[in-house]
Amino acid sequence: MESQSAQASGSPLAGTSPTHAEASNAPGAANPSGPSRWTALTIGGAPLPMFVAIAAITGLAALTGRLPADMIGGFAVLMIAGMLLGEIGGVIPGFRHIGGPAILCLFVPAALLGNGLMDDAMLKAITVTMKTANLQYLYIACLVAGSMLGMNRKILIQGFLKMFVPLLIGTLAAIAAGCLAGLLFGFSPRHTFFFIVMPILGGGIGEGILPLSIGYSEITGEAQGHLIATMVPAALIGNVVAILSAGLLKRFGEKHAHYNGNGMLVRSGEDRALLEGQSEAQALDLRLMGHGLLLACTLFILGALLAPLTGIPGPVLMIVAAAVMKVARVIPASMETGAYQMYKFMSTNLTFAILVGLGTLFVSWDKLVGAFSTAYFVICAATVIAMVVSGFFVGMWLKMFPVESAIVTACHSGLGGTGDVAILSSSNRMGLMPFAQISTRIGGAGMVVIATVLMKFWH
Repeated sequence: MESQSAQASGSPLAGTSPTHAEASNAPGAANPSGPSRWTALTIGGAPLPMFVAIAAITGLAALTGRLPADMIGGFAVLMIAGMLLGEIGGVIPGFRHIGGPAILCLFVPAALLGNGLMDDAMLKAITVTMKTANLQYLYIACLVAGSMLGMNRKILIQGFLKMFVPLLIGTLAAIAAGCLAGLLFGFSPRHTFFFIVMPILGGGIGEGILPLSIGYSEITGEAQGHLIATMVPAALIGNVVAILSAGLLKRFGEKHAHYNGNGMLVRSGEDRALLEGQSEAQALDLRLMGHGLLLACTLFILGALLAPLTGIPGPVLMIVAAAVMKVARVIPASMETGAYQMYKFMSTNLTFAILVGLGTLFVSWDKLVGAFSTAYFVICAATVIAMVVSGFFVGMWLKMFPVESAIVTACHSGLGGTGDVAILSSSNRMGLMPFAQISTRIGGAGMVVIATVLMKFWH
């Protein structure tokens, strides 16, 4: 049996609980008033009174010097901050559709630390959890293993074959346009390629920028925090441009029916038959989740073993190993399911917490603010627009529906699974999610590997 379908929108930023605003707008939702109205509110899925109590206890412990300076204290601080900032970013109209939760989780802690407003006890607990215990590495391992092994193998192979040419040409067009725009604004091709274009095409923060930053850091010796602060703005801006492009493509398709597949990618309808072969979601199995955790750790260790032999950083080799094992059917389907379920657990519960930790310790507030400029916006926009336009015309050439081909290609610049959801929602094409996941996951993983290898020789 194949493991989980690519239909699920998993990613470094997917799997979050619905906001209270979304829940209250559901059909049949009650409209409580008075005290019951407050008890019905949730923060990150937790009832508001309970969340306040948990936050108060943690805050009191920090103020009195009793907050454990280990993973217990670190998890509490990171999860509380992540749930709160993620909830706020997820309810702001418009902002939530362009990666609002991720932006707040990264920017707010960086701003607090940069302005000397971070509590020392909380900072120490976060430091131990993120740096000493290397929580980010465990998170990356679970995300890479689960996202690769959790894809339906049939869709992975056949979908990739269908999208290979549009993705390849779109990627080359994006690189060329981005580097050319960079030259016009005085950026070197090397800087534009590695620190602006690659973060946009890397597949998000958890599966793209984090492995890239680790790889770049090991090769160049630069601080990982500086690298993250340099690359994050590009991924965020690229995601916004892709969302806007998808909305414009939807309008274009409505006015020009010949180019519009109304959610179908291939004119022959082959993709409908392909998607009908998806496997159903497996029931949650706690033992399999344990197997998935062990598998993720083992793949990370395998990457570390191969790194000295190849000169390529371990986290990047882990991506290659997971993809090869998936295609070769080396791993039992049950363990693939466990890896996928562990991935969903980590992405649902720890994504915003990890982003808070990254924003606190690895993102320089000054460098983050300094990265935003008119030139930077133009370079990012040129990169994404070139990819979308090429996807449109290559799709036409390959007898695909150009609107759908361009939208799926645009997902190559999405901010992980959440970016895919936002892009497809903007274009009302959620049925393209499996192809979007291939564009984001496989395309992104390929970019991480290629960029790291090139950095080694271009350093």
